[in-house]
Amino acid sequence: MWEKLRSGDWLDAERLRVYPAMLLLLAIGCIAAVLMTANGRFDANGHPLGTDFSQVWVAGLETLRGHPEAPFDLERHIAAQRAEFGADSDVFGWHYPPYFLAPAAALAHLPYLEALALWQMATLALYLVALLALMRCAATSVEGWRVALLALAFPAALVNLGHGQNGFLTAALLGFGFLALERRPALAGLAFALLAYKPQFALALPVALMVGGHWRALAFAAAALAVMTLASLSLFGAESWVAFAQNLDVTRDLVVERGAAGFPKIQSVFAAARLLGADISTAYAAQTLVTATTLAALVWLWRSRADDRAKAAGAIVATFLTTPYCLDYDMTALAPAFALLASLGLERGFGPYMKSALAAAFVIPLVARPIATALSLPLGAITLATLFALIVSNARDACFRHAGAAAPLRSTL
Repeated sequence: MWEKLRSGDWLDAERLRVYPAMLLLLAIGCIAAVLMTANGRFDANGHPLGTDFSQVWVAGLETLRGHPEAPFDLERHIAAQRAEFGADSDVFGWHYPPYFLAPAAALAHLPYLEALALWQMATLALYLVALLALMRCAATSVEGWRVALLALAFPAALVNLGHGQNGFLTAALLGFGFLALERRPALAGLAFALLAYKPQFALALPVALMVGGHWRALAFAAAALAVMTLASLSLFGAESWVAFAQNLDVTRDLVVERGAAGFPKIQSVFAAARLLGADISTAYAAQTLVTATTLAALVWLWRSRADDRAKAAGAIVATFLTTPYCLDYDMTALAPAFALLASLGLERGFGPYMKSALAAAFVIPLVARPIATALSLPLGAITLATLFALIVSNARDACFRHAGAAAPLRSTL
């Protein structure tokens, strides 16, 4: 058994055809069931379709009404959500910086269901284009339909669709950023700057880019971020940024430390420690230790002669290990790392346990939350840490085997 896990031979062509198709059929069935039993904007259980998206749309309405600071006031934002979806509806906090008010306001020009459909389909299209482009970088070609099948069958995509969340956008920006990094640093910098709507993901990526000497991309990212900040100040006023800053303590206390969304839903090391019964101080200590270890390994990886695809994949996985707050729908952003590692493996061969680790990380968004709920077992964080360790270990072994220069990521952009 261990030899099969090590070689990954169990994951043969037949299983790669059958299992993703089964997962995709499951996803289609779930989506069809929800839509067929829906009543207007609500599902059969009375929850808004797209759940989390409901508060994004409401934040857009508040912004269009001239109150861009309102989403950051939890009581006002909850009242606005209940005014739109009923007194007994689910309510959500707004934790995004003011940058994300722009797409929220744009979508709020549409009725709710049309806005939800546009958001999901547009970001899904970007996600698919990014993954197809990443796989075209491989010397060993893979049919586009196979890539699309795996991308759509990825369970995190279903979780993201169910929540109306932004995982597709995060994945697309990471994919396009790394695709453009070598040849089009301005485009890469723009893609990475747009990720600022997820500030909790802002630790590993800048470290990797600095160690890799990608100063032009960093400069373009800083310039784009400055323009985005000035634009948000012009559109939404300084009061939106003041409200965001004032709301940070509420976000830290309520969402991160007390796990308002539920620790089984959060896939970070911090949440894993809390799920296992650790107090807040111990959980922060565990997160700090893993963050420091991950960044040290990431620095080594990006200073090494490893293939650029391994470096990029390592940076993406490290993004999840270095934040105390990442949810299961955020794991959609792992898809570019899978594509990069698959591209590398098909071209140069998969290292020990890599195929098995990729398979585990592919499936884990489907089962991480129910297993954590039932057994208090944080498989999400464990799986991500294992995958990152294997990326570094296999890159180290490859550096010993290959004396030549590392192969650059061949962008098709």
